[in-house]
Amino acid sequence: MGAIAGTLAGLLGIGGGIIIVPVLALVFSAQNMDMDVLMHVAIGTSLATIVITSLSSIRAHQKHEAINWSVFRTITPGIIIGGLIGAGLAKLIAGEHLRILFGVFMLFVAAQMILGNAAKPHRHLPETAGMWAAGTVIGTMSSLMGVGGGSMSVPFLTWCNMNIRNAVATSAAIGLPISVAGVTGYIITGLGVEHRPVWSLGYVNIPAFFSIVVASTIFAPFGAKITHRISPERLKLFFGLFLLILSVKILYG
Repeated sequence: MGAIAGTLAGLLGIGGGIIIVPVLALVFSAQNMDMDVLMHVAIGTSLATIVITSLSSIRAHQKHEAINWSVFRTITPGIIIGGLIGAGLAKLIAGEHLRILFGVFMLFVAAQMILGNAAKPHRHLPETAGMWAAGTVIGTMSSLMGVGGGSMSVPFLTWCNMNIRNAVATSAAIGLPISVAGVTGYIITGLGVEHRPVWSLGYVNIPAFFSIVVASTIFAPFGAKITHRISPERLKLFFGLFLLILSVKILYG
């Protein structure tokens, strides 16, 4: 699971949580973990692994000087705010409603990526206030779902006419503040909660965390290398198909 998550993190600019969360949920379920905390622990642990995976992915993309650090600095305040909001809302929003909302949104984004990004020549990234707003939305949803944000930040950046390779690389960097803010919230809100598995810090399960990051850190540079070797058109199509599969999986449980 760590190897797959790491490869996807480098290739698509995502944190790998899309793979980690459902697999961890299955593993914890097989271990008869209490259902009241199962998803919270899966998401919190996923966000913790993304912190490490993002660092490895950032290092690999930076070798190609593909990360737009100006965009990263502008959107990060909103990302941090959204990450903390998402962790706080995790207990308040019904999981079923969130699942449907997220699945429909991903389906719409996937269709745009596959059929052709409708970016117009004059379209560009918004000013600081707009970037903060976009970052808050991306951070909130990413924290709620336990993902690195690439499934939303890459389409947003390409919609604003950023090259797909730069969008993937910049999204990998954006995944770091998302995961740091999100996991901080999950640790704090999980302290003292009953029925958590042993060796857990808040909602982060330490053994699962280390088991995943060992492989994900090794494979993230491999995915980043592939990104810079295939054409932007193929990368965009691959990302769209990936989101399509994700949206169908989410909508059908």
